[in-house]
Amino acid sequence: MNFGFLGIQFGYALQNANVSRIFETLGADIENIPILWIAAPVTGLIVQPIVGHYSDKTWNRLGRRKPYFLIGAILASLALIVMPNSPTLWVAAGMLWIMDASINISQEPFRAFVGDLLPENQRTTGFTMQSFFIGIGAVVASALPWMMTNWFGISNTAPEGVIPDSVKFAFYFGAAAFFAAVAWTVFRTKEYSPEQLKKFEETEEEEKKQKAGFVEIPTSESVSLEHLKRKARKMGIGLTAAGVLTTALVYFMNYMADLYVLTVGVLVFGVLELLALSMQKTAKSKAGLAEIVNDFNMMPKSMKQLAIVQFFSWFALFAMWIYSVAGITSHTYDMKMDAAVVQELSESLETIPKEKTALYENVGKISEALGEYEKKLRSQQQVVATMRVVKFFADEERARDLNLSSSTQNTISHIQKEYNKGADWVGVGFAVYNGFAAVFAFLLIYLARVTNRKITHMIALVVGGVSMISLYFIQHTGLMLLIPFVGIGLTWASILAMPYAILTSSLPSNKMGVYMGIFNFFIVIPQILAASVLGFLVKSIFNEQAIYALILGGVTWFLAAALMPFVTDRNAAEG
Repeated sequence: MNFGFLGIQFGYALQNANVSRIFETLGADIENIPILWIAAPVTGLIVQPIVGHYSDKTWNRLGRRKPYFLIGAILASLALIVMPNSPTLWVAAGMLWIMDASINISQEPFRAFVGDLLPENQRTTGFTMQSFFIGIGAVVASALPWMMTNWFGISNTAPEGVIPDSVKFAFYFGAAAFFAAVAWTVFRTKEYSPEQLKKFEETEEEEKKQKAGFVEIPTSESVSLEHLKRKARKMGIGLTAAGVLTTALVYFMNYMADLYVLTVGVLVFGVLELLALSMQKTAKSKAGLAEIVNDFNMMPKSMKQLAIVQFFSWFALFAMWIYSVAGITSHTYDMKMDAAVVQELSESLETIPKEKTALYENVGKISEALGEYEKKLRSQQQVVATMRVVKFFADEERARDLNLSSSTQNTISHIQKEYNKGADWVGVGFAVYNGFAAVFAFLLIYLARVTNRKITHMIALVVGGVSMISLYFIQHTGLMLLIPFVGIGLTWASILAMPYAILTSSLPSNKMGVYMGIFNFFIVIPQILAASVLGFLVKSIFNEQAIYALILGGVTWFLAAALMPFVTDRNAAEG
């Protein structure tokens, strides 16, 4: 039943390891990369609750969840083929949006699928095996560009603004693997009908009622319409007011425009709450939007507690996915220029031939970047070069026009090779953490049995925090750099399994899909926050040293671990 996640993770792993690289290749500034990633969380925020809601109500010849698996697999595979052929930055950003929407259509029902098919005492194992297949799929996908270059001799370099062939062929292979793995699950598994699931749930609930301390979980269907209206009114007014005030604050204080993504998002959600309230007043409380909002407002206690843990957990992951390439290549690899090189590059811009202006459309930004380098070189001997500057001067025709010295050309070539080598090695690191996630999946099952699910997840988060922060202290470009990714693998495996195993013990079977979609809110909201503020932090607070974004991610994993003892696991005794 979990084999399809093998393919889904091909899509996510290729996206996570390579999209920032694609954006940089197409000319994105490092501080703007997070906002370009905003497509992923926003798409998940919209798509997952809708898909979950309707998959709860679907039953046809393919089943309940499987129709969505298949539709998403077809669309995602096509998007994976198109993505690395994006001719411009805005096309790549748009394709990320389409690709992520398609992956979400397949992914969301898979979480509910495990909850549908397994009794509670097997769900820890079920979700952990999901981590295993995710790890196996991602270990290959993350390393695909490196494998294409080192095993098959496909080039990992390309002219300015062109995606290397190694990345393109990696995406083509991933598209085929995505569709094949999901198709296997669709045609090789059988789903229980809604009537069967209802009987299973009634039996399990009767068994729980016999246990001491049993507390029945209220749902949107077990409380009065007036109760639902009060909650929607309170949430709607509160969120709308907060959204208006924070949006106005960003506007009048002239804060960074990226923050509008967060403030307007709060405003929109408040408006949706009020819209759902109006639908309830007109006896449309069973309409799709109203029902999703009611379910959100009636979240079980365990889900609310896990939401905070998820917030900090996924903020760290988003920081890692965005800034691993920029942080590790700039901090650990030799991407430095000295004052002589910077001076020659700056002076060369003054000699641009008028008839060659088409080749120099970005010269203003390049000149500005070199000016920043010169400021830094007043207090240090070398400065880390960005790929925008390196790519600009790496063009052979430009180098001839600007009459660059051979030593400066060699420096530019060296930095470009170091960046590509580091970017490929980060891909290997991602393969390592995914590979060890597959191995650690079995360790998590054992730890959950000898302790409990809460302690297991807390340990994994602490290990991840230590591992992420340790990247700052490693100055070796070889195997030593991969050690932190082993620890991150344990954290990743647990994040993919333990919160869901704890959560499903609190969810009714007829709401499994929609609540899995709503739970995704607390994965994507921190990603939206990260996309809104990380670029600002890296540029203004961290002095463009992206490695500090990874340290911040490690700190947030520590915070998530500290919150785990306060989470209620309704089925803790069965783990």
